[in-house]
Amino acid sequence: MFNRDDKVEITSCADDPRAAGRTGYIVDEVPPSELTQGRWTVNQVGFFIGPVLCHAHELRVIKSAHT
Repeated sequence: MFNRDDKVEITSCADDPRAAGRTGYIVDEVPPSELTQGRWTVNQVGFFIGPVLCHAHELRVIKSAHT
């Protein structure tokens, strides 16, 4: 489970493979729904990469926003 503003590493990303290996921040305030097909929104991934949608198994928390 992720929280808004958690810093995460994107280990892989079916939505945009260029995001793999980069870091970003979780945007969602609530767990993802069917609208995003259960994927989390990650922002600030890179200058030429917009927000990406990633499944939980594609992400790893680097720094929790709640610690």
